Amino acid sequence: MTKSDLALANALADAAGHAIRPMFRGTWEQERKADNSPVTEADRAAEAAMRVLIEEHCPDDGIIGEEYGTRNEGAGRQWVLDPIDGTVSFMAGRPIFGTLIALLQDGWPVLGVIDQPIAGERWAGRIGEGTTFNGLPVRTRSCNELSNASLASSAPQYFTDDQAGAFMSLAAQTSQMVVWGGDCYNYGLLASGHLDIVCEAGLKLYDYAALVPIVEGAGGLMSDWQGNPLDANSDGSVLALGEPARLEEALEAMG
Repeated sequence: MTKSDLALANALADAAGHAIRPMFRGTWEQERKADNSPVTEADRAAEAAMRVLIEEHCPDDGIIGEEYGTRNEGAGRQWVLDPIDGTVSFMAGRPIFGTLIALLQDGWPVLGVIDQPIAGERWAGRIGEGTTFNGLPVRTRSCNELSNASLASSAPQYFTDDQAGAFMSLAAQTSQMVVWGGDCYNYGLLASGHLDIVCEAGLKLYDYAALVPIVEGAGGLMSDWQGNPLDANSDGSVLALGEPARLEEALEAMG
């Protein structure tokens, strides 16, 4: 991973934003995918624009994209793309979705970008270096007790019954300031010190890979619901904490 990788990631975000912005609160085609989730013309245009740049500048790298699948599957370096994380928010005209761009090295996330193209907000993180928000360093905030923590998640319907029970047990141990909605945007807010915990399940690699370097580069921690680090083989359960010292308490609260 080099500075040129970050430069390419920023170029990918620029290209995706250029594709998305003209369609925001405008007109676009949509359909339902096999899992019944929505996909729009903007999702596909943004991913296509990013893939062109990767294939031009890093032809040997792999690509894992939500909309157009996998290229160079066995490559040690893989770019993971979610052109619009939060498609429902995009469709509703809510500017809290984001483009997610990650670089994996041998299955481990080493670089991540969250880009909100309407507000002009971008978080970028690289393993071993600090996270930035629009080019300036950011840090998570301290949280001395779980009972003081704010908690966020995208939507309750994404949990199974058992997972919902674990989430509600965690919520009961926090300040009960629970924020719903936001998808990847919540992790950017956590990295910038505005939220304390994000708890989700059922995520795909393209949903979480970019978030790891951003949260951890800002001083936070990300794991699955067993406390394990996140990589390409994780089970899709995700816990992000601005204060790493709260991990054991959060896991215990979830049962």
